[in-house]
Amino acid sequence: MIEVLNLCKTFHDRKKGDVPAVRSISFTCRPGHVFGLIGRNGAGKTTTLRMLATILAPTSGTARIDGMDVNERPGEVRKRIGYLSGDTKLYDRLTARELLSYFGELAGMSPASIAGRIAELQVSFGLGDFLDKRVGKMSTGMKQRLSLARVVLHDPPVLIFDEPTSGLDVLGAREVMRIVQDLKAKGRTIIFSTHIMTEVERICDEIAIIERGSILAQGSVGALQKQNGGGSLEDVFVSTVGAVTSDV
Repeated sequence: MIEVLNLCKTFHDRKKGDVPAVRSISFTCRPGHVFGLIGRNGAGKTTTLRMLATILAPTSGTARIDGMDVNERPGEVRKRIGYLSGDTKLYDRLTARELLSYFGELAGMSPASIAGRIAELQVSFGLGDFLDKRVGKMSTGMKQRLSLARVVLHDPPVLIFDEPTSGLDVLGAREVMRIVQDLKAKGRTIIFSTHIMTEVERICDEIAIIERGSILAQGSVGALQKQNGGGSLEDVFVSTVGAVTSDV
C-alpha cells in the first residue's frame, strides 16, 4: 500500500530563490491497483516519484510505503519497492543473465533465489531469446523488458513506473503494458506515470492530474469524464490543465 500525506518538495535556485516543485499532495493506492499520475513535463510527476523512491527527501509531509515511512525508514522502503525511471541505464558489457544476477546480489538475494527468479522471469517476461545476449546488442524494446525484470527481480510489493513505454514502438509498448497488467493481477501496488492517455484508460484504477506541483483532479477515469461532461480522458486533461494555465 502507498499512502502519500501532504507531500511537498521545494528546490532552491540562486536567482529565483525557493521554487516549489510539489505542493502538499496526498493520495492512496491499494494492493492490486494502479494509480496513474499524469501531467505535463515539469508538472512535478517525477519529483513526486523520486520522493516515494527515497531518491529525494521531502521538504515537508511524508509517504508510507508498505507501512514504512520514507523519512524515518528509507532503507526499509527501498527493500519494498521496484523503481523504473525514464532514464534508467543498463550495463552494455553484461549479458541479461549477468545483469539480473548482479542486481539480485545487490538486493541481498542468495544465488539459488536469483537463479529461481531468473527462471520465472524468463517465462513471464519472455527473456528466453536474449537472456545470454549482451545488453549493448539489444533493441530498445528488449532493454526495456530487461529493465522491468530487474525492477521486479526481488519481488517487491510496491512498484513505481515513470514513463515505462517511453521510446518504444507499438509492439514494445504493448508488451510492457501486458507485463504491468500481469503484475497488477498478482496484487502489486503500482504507481504509473505516463503521457499516453490510452495507457492510462487501459490500466489505471484511479488517476491524479498534476500541474505546477498540485493535484487538480483525482478519481477514476470514468468519474472524471462524467464530471467533465463526457469526452475522452485527453479532453478531461486539457480542460483541467487549461483552466489553470489560462489564469496566468
